[in-house]
Amino acid sequence: MKSIIKVFIILFICISNIYANDFRDIVEISLKKDEQKKILVKYGKIEKLFKFSWTLYKNGGLVVFRSYDKIVAQNVLYLRHSNRSFRLELKSRGADFYNVPYMLVKFKEFKFETNEAVFELFLSDKQEQISLKYLKNG
Repeated sequence: MKSIIKVFIILFICISNIYANDFRDIVEISLKKDEQKKILVKYGKIEKLFKFSWTLYKNGGLVVFRSYDKIVAQNVLYLRHSNRSFRLELKSRGADFYNVPYMLVKFKEFKFETNEAVFELFLSDKQEQISLKYLKNG
């Protein structure tokens, strides 16, 4: 009986590690108010620019502006709620309908002493089609 439990535990750990590592790249970025982060997204011969910044932190909500592929959007992210992040699909769905590469931008913390918002960027790209170039600010 003990050997069956040991085998089950080993299998569970192996399977959970396979599914837990869905992200190919994880980067942490700190931004001050109105400081813009630019990331060049490349796949095939296509290059697109992803830009985001934050403009207001009030009552635990961080107002984030973003633009990608001529689409401009605004999100309000909270540390203590389920809406801590937004998902950005990097390619059109097309033939890869179920495996679209995407970036997850997560609001990790707010540093009051430096007035900076800290984000984690996660890249999900199972077919390794996307390359990201983090451009310097300014």
